[in-house]
Amino acid sequence: MNQVTLVGRLTKDPELRITPEGTPVVNLTLAVNRQFKNQNGDYETDFVHCTIWRKTAENTANYCRKGSVLGVTGKIHTRNYQNQDGKKVYVTEVVAENVQFLSRRPANDEQQSSVNPRPSAQTQPPTDRRDWEPSNTNMNSSSQSMNIPPKEKEDANAAVTARGIF
Repeated sequence: MNQVTLVGRLTKDPELRITPEGTPVVNLTLAVNRQFKNQNGDYETDFVHCTIWRKTAENTANYCRKGSVLGVTGKIHTRNYQNQDGKKVYVTEVVAENVQFLSRRPANDEQQSSVNPRPSAQTQPPTDRRDWEPSNTNMNSSSQSMNIPPKEKEDANAAVTARGIF
């Protein structure tokens, strides 16, 4: 079985590259703290090289910055190549299958970014689920016109509350 799960911080801003075939890719390094102390009583950190492909790479480059906390699951890959001196170089890295963004974006990024901006407080549904109606949110017209019988709506609200969404 080849399965890796890591949680760590980005050591620098991710840089999106496009392969000659047109596939987006991001190579990054995660700083992962060890869970035990060394002989000096300090926690050590491992720096793990990761490769992220396609849409996940694009999202990582757009929404993450140096210091962002990421959860990465994937597989360990080893590869080798010949450098300019003709010497064989071996590389071990994690090829990500799933990436989760675990930290919030810095406040200055939220104001500067026009990509998928956060909705204002006025478009958020009220915290009291009984007052929430589709007309209070920023939903598209097709979902606003749905006619849901009151009993089914009540059952759906109870299910949502039971899952802890509200």
